[in-house]
Amino acid sequence: MKQLALDIGLTTGPTLEGYFAGPNEAALRHLQLWLGGTGHATLHSPVPTYLWGESGSGKSHLLGGVGAALSAQGARVGWLHADLHEPPEFDEDWVAVVMDDVDRYSAVQQHAAFNWFVNAQSLQRGVMAAGSLPPADLPLREDLRTRLGWGHVFALQVLTEEERRAVLRQAADARGLMLTDDVLNYMLHRFSRDLGSLMELLVQLDGFALQTQRAITIPLIRAMLENE
Repeated sequence: MKQLALDIGLTTGPTLEGYFAGPNEAALRHLQLWLGGTGHATLHSPVPTYLWGESGSGKSHLLGGVGAALSAQGARVGWLHADLHEPPEFDEDWVAVVMDDVDRYSAVQQHAAFNWFVNAQSLQRGVMAAGSLPPADLPLREDLRTRLGWGHVFALQVLTEEERRAVLRQAADARGLMLTDDVLNYMLHRFSRDLGSLMELLVQLDGFALQTQRAITIPLIRAMLENE
């Protein structure tokens, strides 16, 4: 009989505290200072920040961490991502606007992003944005592209395999899970090197191991994937 799996995860979304910075320490430190150093929603500067890097470098995690810190203080934040095809009008109650995957924006989204940017700047509100390309290479309208690049710009690096191994080991220990070297090697070599995807896999494995009352092994991983 399968045991009901309980969600015993320690976090439910991205946080700055849960971000393993590795080579991206400067970007993480900048965002912490931007939030007031201790997570309080007291923005130091309305100068925009732009993060860029390839998939798996943690751009969306950092933006989500900033949003979570602001929301925890009861602040409202405007969010625009490439899958939001009909962006709302700028809201003056927003303390900041966050724009993710800007390199994928349609013409409609670019128009909204430019409007959000201008309104945020005029009201001294924060602007956070991220994309896969440096500002100069973004396939965006010129007035938006130049604005995204005039503030703080950070190039994020994907964690090395050893760094991802350390993060997975730490997350497993926090959940009380035993991951052998063979299991870690399998996860790192057979799945996405995106740390977020690997962490989701770990959560799924935790739940499946509870359901089946089995230790986490390579055969268990294969069995879980076959059951999906």
